[in-house]
Amino acid sequence: MKVGIALLFALSAGLAHAALDWDTALNGAQRSEENRARDTFRHPRETLEFFGLQEGMNVLEVAPGGCWYTEVIAPLMKDNGTYYAAHASLNPPNAYYRNSLGQYLQKLAADSDLYSAVVVTQLQPPSEMTAAPAGSVDLAVAFRNVHSWMRGDVLEPTLAAIFTALKPGGRFGLVQHRAKPGTDVEAMKASGYVTEDYVIAAAQKAGFKLVKRADINANPKDTADHPNGVWNLPPGLRDGEKDREKYLAIGESDRMTLLFERPGA
Repeated sequence: MKVGIALLFALSAGLAHAALDWDTALNGAQRSEENRARDTFRHPRETLEFFGLQEGMNVLEVAPGGCWYTEVIAPLMKDNGTYYAAHASLNPPNAYYRNSLGQYLQKLAADSDLYSAVVVTQLQPPSEMTAAPAGSVDLAVAFRNVHSWMRGDVLEPTLAAIFTALKPGGRFGLVQHRAKPGTDVEAMKASGYVTEDYVIAAAQKAGFKLVKRADINANPKDTADHPNGVWNLPPGLRDGEKDREKYLAIGESDRMTLLFERPGA
């Protein structure tokens, strides 16, 4: 009888949340060949599994930009959780944010079924600070955004908003271009590369606890000292044809992959 009850509970749990659909997430028609080609450097499945993404979660992506990770996360959460996408304000401070949000919303509208789990919110410190309902998120993620928050002088309030959105015990996974130790703050802002120590210290100041780190997105070919910073490398290739083959041979930037926790579980 005990075995039968245990099996019943297991089956009920399985019915409550479907297994994550990695095939659609990685190989579905929503992803262009160009985006799939970047998996070599961005390792989306390995990264999200390292962060602990599971079926049935409430997931928050901060600054989803042009949808690269949205194309991967949304199919995983479809009928299987909630995906908060904390994008720019509806009344943004400049045209860049307005255009970015508009393109993002158009992308979602083009396949409303696939993106049915996406709830678009606005996070534009200091005026808008609610990335998701307070204490509702199991896992927050952010990809290559820290330098932008530093340049906009909003790193501290952005981390505070993420902390507030997480449940006690909730996790925060972060990927960021990695600067060489000892790089000064102004050089970080200019280059897009940030030291691992700086990111960890900022997160800890916001109340987070570092859980673990990984080299999933490391690239030892990247010297992190290019004339135009990270934007010399693909996909940006800011210098056009100048040294193009050199930068293509390096590939995308060397990146830290960090997992934090909001204490209190």
